Amino acid sequence: MEIKNFSDGELWVKYKENIRGTDVFIIQSTHAPAENLLELLIMIDAARRASASRITAVIPYFGYARQDRKDQPRVAISSKLVANLITKAGASRILTLDLHAPQIQGFFDIPMDHLYAASIFIDYINNLRLPDLVVASPDIGGIHLARAYASRLSSELAMLNKRRIGHNVCNITELIGDVKGKNVLIVDDIIDTAGTLVNGIKVLKDKGAQNIYVACTHAVLSGNAVELLKEANITKIFMSNSINLPEAKKTDNMQILCLSKLLAEAIERIHEERSISDLFPQKGPLP
Repeated sequence: MEIKNFSDGELWVKYKENIRGTDVFIIQSTHAPAENLLELLIMIDAARRASASRITAVIPYFGYARQDRKDQPRVAISSKLVANLITKAGASRILTLDLHAPQIQGFFDIPMDHLYAASIFIDYINNLRLPDLVVASPDIGGIHLARAYASRLSSELAMLNKRRIGHNVCNITELIGDVKGKNVLIVDDIIDTAGTLVNGIKVLKDKGAQNIYVACTHAVLSGNAVELLKEANITKIFMSNSINLPEAKKTDNMQILCLSKLLAEAIERIHEERSISDLFPQKGPLP
């Protein structure tokens, strides 16, 4: 493909080979800036107008997923809007990973396949053989994911009680579970400003936790998140490459796990009309 900007900033896209009648997979995360989303829409439209037989939008990180409901008057349900835009642009199918809100699958009127990065993280963490491990959820919304990790890692489960007091601002008030003298693995789908995570680590440390590990699929890392993570008492942070992380945002205790094998297998299965759920056979589907 050739993608460029005109002098006024407008995007221009061209497929440099014939794709008539082909099964096209367009890989693009829709994190900020919004130009990433616009680029995906234009690529889909160009493929449709080039007579591709089927167009699958492969979106490792689905942006705007946290705007999935009207939680106050006069606000948009932006994730539904994005779903409509992708569908209207001409996508035939969606392949994505660890949606922040699973109900977003219902926003699409086209087939959607939902993958779980936990399958990669769990294999990696299992090989570390961490003793006395407790899996912790940062809030009640992540308890299903944490329970899936705990089940597959044969570990105990804990939960932090979080109260949101503003945009990107949360207060963690208490811990449910015993972490004294234990290694703790905090699991979440997104690290954005890292404020919630750092507050949670302070609570865990106050309750006697030893080493703190973090497993997170999408490393958004906005604002001063990197500085907060550097100052936090974290032994290791496991992240996927669903979002391309600049070198300036990487720290010595980060371990980036690659999604290419998982996505490639899913793409091959979709192309060959085979089951996606068979990718996650161990102890049932995730989370």
